[in-house]
Amino acid sequence: MREYQVEIKSVNHKYLDVSVRMPKILSYLEEAVKKEIASQVKRGKIEVFINFESLEPEDKEIKINMDIAKLYIQQLRQLAKQENLSANIEVTEIAKYPDVLSVNPKQENETIKVELLETVKKAVNQLIQMRETEGSKIAEDLTKRIYIIQEKIEKISVLSTGLIKEYVVKLEGRIKEILKNDVIDQSRLAQEVVIYADKCSIEEEITRLKSHIMQMKEQLNAEESKGKKLDFIIQEMNREVNTIGSKANNLEITNEVIEMKTQLEDIREQIQNIE
Repeated sequence: MREYQVEIKSVNHKYLDVSVRMPKILSYLEEAVKKEIASQVKRGKIEVFINFESLEPEDKEIKINMDIAKLYIQQLRQLAKQENLSANIEVTEIAKYPDVLSVNPKQENETIKVELLETVKKAVNQLIQMRETEGSKIAEDLTKRIYIIQEKIEKISVLSTGLIKEYVVKLEGRIKEILKNDVIDQSRLAQEVVIYADKCSIEEEITRLKSHIMQMKEQLNAEESKGKKLDFIIQEMNREVNTIGSKANNLEITNEVIEMKTQLEDIREQIQNIE
């Protein structure tokens, strides 16, 4: 009878990192175990703990240390001669002496390899099932957060349309205050407005953000491994949101940007759990 115990633990990680702890007698199978796991798992820090016990006679190897046995016999015969004792030495008695007889597991047993990898495969399947259950919950949470970000983008888009008008009013008021009269150089004013509009325009960032959101939704519904792609999308979304925050000189937009960054950080942490 052979008994295998395989325990697999998985924590967040950008890439696949597999470490295996197993009895020394099975150490020749470490790479095979890692390869089996890598064939089914693409991301995560995976820790594998393996225990093994065999009561099968064919898995044991009996060895007699002939040099030590001969030394025992030589010394016993010398003792018998000196003390005038009988020198009848039984093999079974010699075998009981320390270090004469040893029973060791056989090395590189093909049957053990097949059985161990089958056990590892079952453990990995259970891990994947657990991940799928967890993944469904994560997908629901991500979808909610994406819709929150989508709402924030729409709100920012509306707020940004009034920035130019607001700037024109403020600029006219500032000019009148400085010049102490109502005469304003309209061409100069128009030039300043164009410069400001170009500087604070966030239309491109909003368009790209909407595109990234569509890509994220597509990835969440995709069957293949999606964790790395979602990582990349979140990085791009963070970049656009940061740009909006630096361009838009408006308190309301700044508040919306802060909320979006909070949601994106939560999404980024959750994505680490997605393969």
